[in-house]
Amino acid sequence: MRARRKRPGIRMQVMAGFLSFTAVIVALLWFFQIGLLNTFYKHIKTNELRAVSDKVLEMLQDGAAMTDFVEITNRTNVSLLITDANGNNIAMSPNAQGGELERFSAFDCRDLFRRVKAAGGSVLEDNLTEKDEGVPQDGEEPTILCAHTVTLPGRGEYLVMLSAGVVPVDSTVETLTVQLQCLTVAMITIGLLLALIISRRLSKPIERINDSAKFLARGQYEIRFPEQGAREVAELSDTLNYAAAELSKVEMLRRELIANVSHDLRTPLTMISGYAEVMRDLPGENTPENVQVIIDESNRLTGLVNDMLDLSKLQAGTQTVEPEVYSLTEEIRSVLSRYDKLADYTFRFWQDREVYVYADRLKISQVIYNLINNAINYTGPEKIVYVRQLVEGDTVRVEITDTGEGIEEEKLPYIWERYYKVDKAHRRAQIGTGLGLSIVKNILDMHRGRYGVMSRVGEGSTFWFELPICTPEQPAEEAPQP
Repeated sequence: MRARRKRPGIRMQVMAGFLSFTAVIVALLWFFQIGLLNTFYKHIKTNELRAVSDKVLEMLQDGAAMTDFVEITNRTNVSLLITDANGNNIAMSPNAQGGELERFSAFDCRDLFRRVKAAGGSVLEDNLTEKDEGVPQDGEEPTILCAHTVTLPGRGEYLVMLSAGVVPVDSTVETLTVQLQCLTVAMITIGLLLALIISRRLSKPIERINDSAKFLARGQYEIRFPEQGAREVAELSDTLNYAAAELSKVEMLRRELIANVSHDLRTPLTMISGYAEVMRDLPGENTPENVQVIIDESNRLTGLVNDMLDLSKLQAGTQTVEPEVYSLTEEIRSVLSRYDKLADYTFRFWQDREVYVYADRLKISQVIYNLINNAINYTGPEKIVYVRQLVEGDTVRVEITDTGEGIEEEKLPYIWERYYKVDKAHRRAQIGTGLGLSIVKNILDMHRGRYGVMSRVGEGSTFWFELPICTPEQPAEEAPQP
C-alpha cells in the first residue's frame, strides 16, 4: 500500500507529460530555427542554383538568344557568365556586373575551365576565387558558384558559370532568438495551465469512482458510480454500476439459497432426530415404517449434500466428461422406469426411433433426472409429465413438459443462474433439492449442448436440450465430440 501511494497519480503524470511535450517542441523549434537556419538556407539556395543551371544548359543546347538568358537570370536573381576555353568573355548577364563573376580574369576562367573539366564537367563551390580559396573576404558578399563545361556542336567548348548571393542571416537569427524566448515562456505557461485543467478533468471522475469502489468492496452494493468525465470513464462507471447491481442480485439470491438449503437440511434432520427419539423412548414404536421414514429422510439429506457438491465441482471445472456411445432413448426409458413407484404421477414418453449419442452417460442421466424432478415439483393437479424425443437432422432434442403454473417471461433468462429460485415462497419439494437447473446448465455446457425453456403462465413449462446423434457402430473417435 505504501509503495502504491508513492506512485505519481494521473494528475501528476498528465502534467509531467504535457510539460515534457512542451519542452520537446520548444527544443525542436530552437534547433531548427536557430541551429539549422543557415544550413537550410544554404541548401535551398544551392538547389535553386542547380535548377537554374540545368535550365541554362538546356537553353544553351537549344541555341537560345542572350535575351532569354537575361530574362531567366533576372527572374531568379542569379548572375551568368559564359566564356570559351581560353577564358574569353562570350556573354554576361547585366546583374553580374560589379559582382563576383565580373572579377574573374581570363586566367581565372582558363584555370577554372581546366578544373571543371578534370572534375567531370561540373563544379559547385562557395566564394570561388583564386586568392580566398573559398572563404569570403571582408566586404565580400558570400556567394555560391556553379560552373559547367559544355561542348556545342560546331562551336567548340564553353565554360558556363552561375553565381547566387547568400544573404547573411545573422539579424534574422537574432530576431528569431528573441521571438523564441517569448514563445518558450508562453508555451510553458499555456502547457502548464492545460495540464492542470485536463488532469483535473481526468482525475476527478476516477477519484470518485475509486471512492465508490471502496464502499462496493465493503459489500455496500447499493452504491452508484457517477457517470461523468470522458467517454471511457463514463463507460467504466456504467460497467461498475452494472456489476454492483449484479452483485446485489447474487447476494440476495445467495441469502435465499442459504435460507432454502438450511430449511431443507433442518427438515430431514428434525425428522430423523424425532423418529429416532420416539423409537428410543416409546415401547413398540421401533416399527419398519418408522425406520423407513428415517431411511427416506437420510436419503433426502444425502441427495441435498450430493447436489451441492456436484454443483460446486461443476462450477469449479474439476469434473471432466467421459463420453461413450450409448442409446439415449433406452436411457430415458430406464430413468422413467424408476419413477413408477410414484403412483400419483403419470409419465408419457414419445419417441419415433432409437437414437444413439456420444456423451457422458452418467452426467446426461443426471440432466434427465433433474429435469424430470423439476417437472414433478411444478406440474399441475393432474400430475402428468410429458417426455418427447425429437430428431432434427443430425441432432436429437429431448423435451420435458409439465402442466404447472408456468414461469413469467421476464424470469426465464435467470432460471439457470446460481441461487435463483422462481418460487420465492419456499416449500419442501417432494423430489430433488432445488439446485437441479444449475447442475443441468453446467453439465450441458461441458457437452457444448444447446438447452432452453419455453413457458407460458398458466400453461406449464417445457425444458429442452439438444445433443448431436451418432450410430451405434460408429467409432468413438469419429463421433461428434462434446
